Amino acid sequence: MGILSNIEPKEVFQYFEELSMVPRSTFHTKKISDFCVEFAKAHNLEYIQDEVNNVIIKKPGTAGYEDSDPVIIQGHLDMVATKTTDSDHDFENDPLDLFVDGDLIGAKNTTLGGDDGIAVAYAMAILASTDIPHPPIEAVFTVDEEIGMGGAHHLDTSVLKGKICLNIDSEIEGVMTVGCAGGYIYDTFIPIEWSEESGTKMTISLSNLQGGHSGAEIDKNRANANKLMGRFLYELKKKAEYALISLTGGQKDNAITRECTAEFLTDSVAEVKAYAKELQEQLREEYTGSDENITFEITEKGTATAEVLHPTSQEKIVFYLQNVPFGIQKMSGTIKGLVETSSNIGILRLDRDELFASSSVRSSVDAACSALSDKIEYLTEFLGGDYEVQGAYPAWEYRKESPLRDKMVAVFEEMYGHKPEVVAIHAGLECGLFYKKMEGLDCVSLGPDMKDIHTSEEVLSIASTERGWNYLVQVLKN
Repeated sequence: MGILSNIEPKEVFQYFEELSMVPRSTFHTKKISDFCVEFAKAHNLEYIQDEVNNVIIKKPGTAGYEDSDPVIIQGHLDMVATKTTDSDHDFENDPLDLFVDGDLIGAKNTTLGGDDGIAVAYAMAILASTDIPHPPIEAVFTVDEEIGMGGAHHLDTSVLKGKICLNIDSEIEGVMTVGCAGGYIYDTFIPIEWSEESGTKMTISLSNLQGGHSGAEIDKNRANANKLMGRFLYELKKKAEYALISLTGGQKDNAITRECTAEFLTDSVAEVKAYAKELQEQLREEYTGSDENITFEITEKGTATAEVLHPTSQEKIVFYLQNVPFGIQKMSGTIKGLVETSSNIGILRLDRDELFASSSVRSSVDAACSALSDKIEYLTEFLGGDYEVQGAYPAWEYRKESPLRDKMVAVFEEMYGHKPEVVAIHAGLECGLFYKKMEGLDCVSLGPDMKDIHTSEEVLSIASTERGWNYLVQVLKN
C-alpha cells in the first residue's frame, strides 16, 4: 500500500506513485521509458519505443467511438532534478520520498515531478480503463523536455494519425494554454587563469531565495542568486581586497537560481562581514513581497594559501555577472500581461580552465530572441569567451480558429458554470514542435494546480488533480 493509495482518483494516483518510484531526471530516462513499455505490454497495447526513449502507446476507441479521429494525449517523462543543499538524494537511482500535507502532495527535499508525471499518470489511467468512453488514443510520452525538448525534436510524428492534441503540461487549473514562447539554451565559456595567494579563507553563501520556473515565474520579481552574487562581488571590491577561489550557483538553466556560493581569500574579514549584512538588508527591502528572505551566510576557515583567480580573470567574471541579462527584457505589445522576451542565468560554475554559465533565453518574437542572443554573444566575445547555442525550440503560434479549443471551453463551461481562461504563456511547451511538424494540428495545453515547480518545494493539489481528471474524461466523451 502506497502513501497515495487511498486518494481519489485512485487510478490516477496509483500510476503517479508508481512513476515516482522510477528515477527519471532529464537525460536519464531509460528506466522510465522501459516502465512505460512494460505498462503497454501488461495491457496488451500497441507501443513504439524509439532510440532516444520516447514512447508512444496506442489504444483503440471504445464502443461507439471506433471510427472517431484519434486524440493525442501528450506529456513528458523527464523531471527537473533539484534538491535541497543538505539532501543526499541520488536522482539516477533513488525513488522520490512522497508526502501528503492536506490537499498537497510533495517530495521530501526534492522536486516532485508533478511536472510532468501527472500527464503520464492521467494517460495511463485512460489507457488502462475499461469503463471510460473515448476515441482512439495515441499517448505520446517524450523525454528530455526540461532541457532543450530533445525527445520532441527527435520524435517521428509520421506514426501518429491524430490531429487533436491534449498536452497536459500546464500548472494552473481552469487555464487553457493555446500559445507559447520559443527559445534556446545559451552556454558561455570564459577562459580563466590562476595564481597563488595567502589570506583568510572565507565562504559566502547566498540562499533562501524563492526560485521558480524561468518562464512561468519570470514576471514575479524573484531574485536570481547568480546575479546577486555578481552584485555582491562588484560592490565588495570597492570596500575590500579579495581573490576568488571558487564560485558555483544553480542546477538548471530553466530554474531561477535560488543559491550561489563563493569562496575567496581576503585580509579584510570585518569589511566583508559588514557589507554582506548591509546588502542583505538592502535586498530584503528591495524584494519585499516577492523574495524577502534572501540570506547571506559567511564562514571563516582560517589562514590559508590557495590557488585564486588571476586579477584579470576575476575582473572578467565580475563584469560578466554584472552585465549578463536576467529577467524580463520586453513585455508583449499585443497580449496584455504576457512576457515577450526574457533571459535567466540558471547555472554558474568556476571550472579549472573556464567559467561556465548557462542561460535560458525565451521569446515569442524571433527577432527579439535573436537580438537577445546577440547581446549575450557580444558580451561573451568581448571577454574572450566562446559560446554554444543548443536545445532551440519554436514558438507555438496562437491559432485563430480552433475547434478543439471551442469544444473544450464549452465542456468546461457546462461542468463549472463559467468559462476557462484562455492564454498564451512565456514558458516553452512541446506543442510548438508538434505544431511545426504536424500540419493542421489543433492543440490545447492544460493541467491541475501545481506550485513551485522546478524547486524542492514543488507541490501538486489533490483536489485540483481530481477535477482535472473528471474534466479530461468528459472532454474525451465529447
